[in-house]
Amino acid sequence: MTAHLPHSPSCERNRLPIAQALDPHVAAARRVLEIGSGTGEHAVFFAQRWPWLQWQPSDHPDHLSGIDAWRMHARLPNLLAPIPLQAVLEPVPGLSPLPGEARAAPYDVVFTANTLHIMSWPHVEALFAGLPALLAPEALLVVYGPFKRDGRHTSESNVAFDGWLAHQYGPQSAVRDREAVQALATARGLRFVEDIAMPANNRLLVWRRV
Repeated sequence: MTAHLPHSPSCERNRLPIAQALDPHVAAARRVLEIGSGTGEHAVFFAQRWPWLQWQPSDHPDHLSGIDAWRMHARLPNLLAPIPLQAVLEPVPGLSPLPGEARAAPYDVVFTANTLHIMSWPHVEALFAGLPALLAPEALLVVYGPFKRDGRHTSESNVAFDGWLAHQYGPQSAVRDREAVQALATARGLRFVEDIAMPANNRLLVWRRV
């Protein structure tokens, strides 16, 4: 029974399309860091689908207990205990605290879903600033969520979602412009690989560290 576990309807809807899009990209990977694991449902689904991957969930400390509850329920040997990890602006913009194991063996893939539009733009910049310390050579960055194109929304539903974000979280939250995110990735040594159309007017963006 999972009624007592945290649940995200959007995660249940998007996990299979995300997994199908990522299948060819993770075939040769071994270590994945998920930033902003939320309820933990993505972590369980993906760790079960790709048993050769060591999946490391992470999030704000307030969310770790729910993620760990899913981990304990699933009992997957390749799903690790969640760790605290946040985009921070001080003392310098970046990700903190950096996973100690990443210093010795950086990750082959960093994955994050539905996070960039929740955090403020300075925190998005901080997230990208922290990526080089986590990514192995030739590693992938995978970002899922809604995006504008050239400063314009791509659907009426994303216009409505943008308004909901401002109401729910404040004006610092917004659907991000793909080109602005691309500029952050380029500045951190990431080469654009693919932009995959997903259900409900979302995108899956993939970069590779060069």
